[in-house]
Amino acid sequence: MSTSPVTPTVVLVHGAFADAASWSGVVAELQGRGVPVVAPPNPLRGLACDAAYVASVAEQIDGPVVLVGHSYGGAVITVAGAAENVVGLVYVAAYVLAEGESVGELQGRFPESPLGASLVQWAYPLPEGGTAVEVSVAADAFPSVFAADVPADVTRVLAATQRPLAVSAFTETAAAAAWRTRPSWALVAGADRAVNPEVERFGARRAGATTVEVEGASHAVAVSRPAEVAALVLDAVRATG
Repeated sequence: MSTSPVTPTVVLVHGAFADAASWSGVVAELQGRGVPVVAPPNPLRGLACDAAYVASVAEQIDGPVVLVGHSYGGAVITVAGAAENVVGLVYVAAYVLAEGESVGELQGRFPESPLGASLVQWAYPLPEGGTAVEVSVAADAFPSVFAADVPADVTRVLAATQRPLAVSAFTETAAAAAWRTRPSWALVAGADRAVNPEVERFGARRAGATTVEVEGASHAVAVSRPAEVAALVLDAVRATG
């Protein structure tokens, strides 16, 4: 007796300076096509911690999972994608790391984007005592650096609700590169001013990812062009389901 293929659950992992609501348009597109989807919070406390959390989310889902990572979320799914039930990876304007590589190391091989000069530092307390440093994007720089193709009223909300990233996330190295054993897809945001598009292209090419480029898209491509992001995710779902 034949059995029907199981539609993978899509797990959307946001990056730094955003939250799960940044996927709202993509979620609506996927749900409208009957695809199960979850958009958990990314802790943004460090690569090992964040990847362990996302892997735990994936492992508790019954059935196959396609992990989708935006920006720093791409680094996270690269490690978390080693979870046994992950069947595909989708990178959206993202960092695609190799084993033993950090976000800062990969980024440092290419001309710096305007993001670095736009970051402001904050201190936060550690559970074991003392403090650590996190960064966010200055509100006045956020529109041009992060979301140049998003309406101004929406951008103001995104800037106010952004979640900061622990600076340790820039230097922690990837313990695994799941793209070596899972098929991958990648979307390059052609007008990205937060992550150099060349970083995105290099990582996608190295991973052998099926790649599309969205011309004129900012780093907030999931907000400004949700249908195009969802279309690539659907390609991954169909290929792995």
